Amino acid sequence: MKAVILAAGYGTRLQRDVLADSSGRFAHLAGVAKPLLPVGRCALISHWVHALTASGSVDCIYVVTNALYLAAFEEWAAQFTNVKILSDQTTSNDERLGAVACLQLAVKHFMIEDHVVVIGGDTLFKEDFSLSKVKERFSELQAKYEDNCLVLSYQCKDEETHKYGILEVDSDLCVVCMKEKPLPSETESRRACPCFYVFSKKSLHLLDTFLEEVKDAPIEEKDAPGNFVSWLIPRKPVYIYQISGRFDVGNLPSYTECDLYFKEKLQDVKWYMV
Repeated sequence: MKAVILAAGYGTRLQRDVLADSSGRFAHLAGVAKPLLPVGRCALISHWVHALTASGSVDCIYVVTNALYLAAFEEWAAQFTNVKILSDQTTSNDERLGAVACLQLAVKHFMIEDHVVVIGGDTLFKEDFSLSKVKERFSELQAKYEDNCLVLSYQCKDEETHKYGILEVDSDLCVVCMKEKPLPSETESRRACPCFYVFSKKSLHLLDTFLEEVKDAPIEEKDAPGNFVSWLIPRKPVYIYQISGRFDVGNLPSYTECDLYFKEKLQDVKWYMV
């Protein structure tokens, strides 16, 4: 199994917050890509590399970034033997390819013909999350049917449904549909879907099909990786694995909350997410 970490975003909201902060406490974060932000003892993305390596979940980790942050990611990756960096060649947020196109770029560039774990580079999970258990669940699904894919799900509050892709599932925890940012009245489900997916190798060719269908659509339809998941659901079986929650670093308040948790509340650093 391979891992692709999506890290080509420009963190415009966070950088705007950092520049607007008058305290000076966060000046060191100016110009830093979100996955490289210090969270607790290391960079946010390093938590993923440590856990993916320690769990034996994957044999190679591919990180897709942009030309602006390429040098910083290459410098960071020098400490790992199983991490490879790929640039999408863009230099600004207006040029961005979108997350799905970045995933396709990695699949083609590295000639991936294996199952793929796709991870949002600005996301971490609570301590109940375990890569080993996710891999075990995916293996069970693969033993039944090789087309099966797996996504995560956690319960969000009523007032939060409009922020996320919300999954509706059947009694076997197979996804029936995903509603993108619905109002609470539009679905009874409160199953939010974070950016962590395990795609079977048999589903990877569908990236080409999806991107061809949306080639003339606005970038927003190609940017959010959940749009591909939503499109995939009627075409391949997608099951959920339930977790308790996540940290989504989007702005300065969410970053400080995440950093504080990892500095003061994380119980087992060595085995976190393993």
